[in-house]
Amino acid sequence: MEWIDLRSDTVTHPTPAMREAMANAEVGDDVYGEDPTINRLEEMAAQRLGMQAGLFVPSGTMGNLAAILTHCNRGDEMILGDLAHTFLYEAGGAAAVGGVHPRTLPTQSDGTLALDAIEDAIRGDDPHFPRTRLICLENTHNRCGGAAISLDYTLDVGKLAHRNGLKLHMDGARIFNAAVALGVDAAKLVEPADSVTFCLSKALCAPVGSVLCGEESFIAGARRARKQLGGGMRQAGVLAAAGVVALESMIDRLAEDHRRARLLADGLRGLPGVILENDPPPTNMIYMRVGEGAALDSSALADSVAKKNIKIHLVGGNRIRLVMHYWIDDEAIERVLGAFGEALGKTV
Repeated sequence: MEWIDLRSDTVTHPTPAMREAMANAEVGDDVYGEDPTINRLEEMAAQRLGMQAGLFVPSGTMGNLAAILTHCNRGDEMILGDLAHTFLYEAGGAAAVGGVHPRTLPTQSDGTLALDAIEDAIRGDDPHFPRTRLICLENTHNRCGGAAISLDYTLDVGKLAHRNGLKLHMDGARIFNAAVALGVDAAKLVEPADSVTFCLSKALCAPVGSVLCGEESFIAGARRARKQLGGGMRQAGVLAAAGVVALESMIDRLAEDHRRARLLADGLRGLPGVILENDPPPTNMIYMRVGEGAALDSSALADSVAKKNIKIHLVGGNRIRLVMHYWIDDEAIERVLGAFGEALGKTV
């Protein structure tokens, strides 16, 4: 029996079309700017997001860090949420590598930061303080259940940033999930931002890589930062080829992942002890907990369904994350519901 892996959309394997494109990719030395497949991917990405230029990077973490290093100098400060991926899960790179101070604000349940809290956090011109240079948002927001941040809110933050002489970076690892869920073109959704990173290797199903987009002068600086971080690749068109296929064919189908997340939530909702967060799920993620008095706690539940070849992700304490992606079909949803129902004491 094949495994059903719900831990993340990072577990996706490249599609047959991606493998074929990778095998036949035209390549060159990207550090010299001579890889035609990477050049094509960067141009496609920039066009998709309404930006002037793009930069192919090995990971979203590197893309975010390259953006921060380009926007900020050592000793500067960036404002971001206390549940932001950049703050929690990127090894403190902005501080450790760039000397950029994180000013964290409480992340609200919908993934936003209160506008007045952002305004209050901006430092005045005082030698006691680090200089505030950057605001970072995340869309969709991972720790907030895959919440899609609205265009209106992003516009408000963009106006606030630029009114105060700051830059706005969007960690858009799953920005196309947000665009599909909101029914807004991705370029329109990120228009207020000065830079945006998105991942090819999550719901878009490519095996490796992210793209950082922004103005041409910004990307020129980010290219230098990428080199400093060890991200200058050579004949990496074999990787970029999968990203081209992803942008051509994988975005519109994200609605299927969202539909399956709702389908799974519908089945989980009635199981004994299951407490759903962000119900119904806004995009491709479900966050849930197992309440007191349930037949199993979350850890035991994970062990139980693993025996039926189902992998789930525990996110601290009693919280579980389930993520839909290209390789999860309706039959897989039925299997998951059957396994959860059996483990929690109800036949589905």
